[in-house]
Amino acid sequence: MSSPARFDRGHTDDLMTFLTASPSPYHAVANAAERLEKAGFRQVSETDAWDAGSGGRFVLRGGALIAWFVPEGAAAHAPFRIVGAHTDSPNLRVKPLPDTGSAGWRQIAVEIYGGTLLNTWLDRDLGLAGRLTLRDGSERLVNIDRPLMRVPQLAVHLDRAVNSDGLKLDKQRHMQPIWGLGDVHEGDLIGFLEDEEGLEQGSVAGWDLMVHSIEPAAYLGRDRELVAGPRMDNLISVHAGVAALAAVASSGKALDHIPVVAAFDHEENGSQSDTGADGPLLGNVLERSVFARGGSYEDRARAFAGSFCVSSDTGHAVHPNYAERHDPTHHPRANGGPILKVNVNQRYATDGTGRAVFAAACERAGVPWQTFVSNNSMPCGTTIGPITAARHGIQTVDIGVAILSMHSARELCGAEDPYLLANALTAFLEG
Repeated sequence: MSSPARFDRGHTDDLMTFLTASPSPYHAVANAAERLEKAGFRQVSETDAWDAGSGGRFVLRGGALIAWFVPEGAAAHAPFRIVGAHTDSPNLRVKPLPDTGSAGWRQIAVEIYGGTLLNTWLDRDLGLAGRLTLRDGSERLVNIDRPLMRVPQLAVHLDRAVNSDGLKLDKQRHMQPIWGLGDVHEGDLIGFLEDEEGLEQGSVAGWDLMVHSIEPAAYLGRDRELVAGPRMDNLISVHAGVAALAAVASSGKALDHIPVVAAFDHEENGSQSDTGADGPLLGNVLERSVFARGGSYEDRARAFAGSFCVSSDTGHAVHPNYAERHDPTHHPRANGGPILKVNVNQRYATDGTGRAVFAAACERAGVPWQTFVSNNSMPCGTTIGPITAARHGIQTVDIGVAILSMHSARELCGAEDPYLLANALTAFLEG
């Protein structure tokens, strides 16, 4: 086994910057693309013909990114080594008619996206971010990263049983943020954003906007051994995958495969979209890479049959206050290294062969690893892993970083684990 990977706090510092700068999937892929460009990758358009040259390339579509590196002289049937992740996180998203309110309060109409923990959005200073589509067809990223709105909780004096009976929130009635006083006027929010962006009034034709907590990611604990921050599920994996791909591309090592990072949108609501893992995006990119290098359908079939995917997402660290909710023999711990996620009912795609591939990558990287299995009495979540395996016929293993407060507006992980994950993914992409 190689020497243990030494913890580099610089990687975690960079992750925290990435988390704070990526309040929406659109910002996440834009930031990832910027990092890839600095590593020598170039963006290609899906509407252009692709050449057979070597080097790094990436495709952007909405909140999704597919990036790959073609080694010099790569065969048309060269297999792919894929790191899969997702860019979206559960949150509150602005409705098509956003301006609402009552009792003299101006509010923003929001829809609940994914399985968010509703109470974690209460009494937080919230900003607004996402994508504006202009009437000329162009797009503009927007990020109001200052206190703009708030979802106020009902005072305990008006809900005396809240601490004994529990907080009960109605998604429609109780989750609409306040952002001012006075009468409600149609067009207020979009007009405000046009002013903020220096756009002409009436120039915005469409929007994909979401609320975010403005509190930046930060170290936590006596020895700063933990990190608290937003959207760890699953920007930890996006950040680690991009760092690993850039490292492999710049290493100069001879490769007989094509390393790939696939960061999808819409995982939190089923992945069924043109930018989700259950859509055609990844398959189209991989096939076009084969065909651009002069390959045939037979080469495509050979490439896919020899390929392997690591689906990297967050998982559950054992919770000290609810240890009975976890499997009694599987207790993943913060800073214990990435976790292998197993579920025999195919909520995760891991099998024995996948375990061996993951274990070998961790051994080469000098990275410790752990195993996660759900308590039999608790339903198990799922990932893009089984979707990727079933849609493309590519063997897949599910892994990730163990966190607490999953799907909260602010999550918690060990400060070392993102660095250990990136090292394991680098070793996997190297092959």
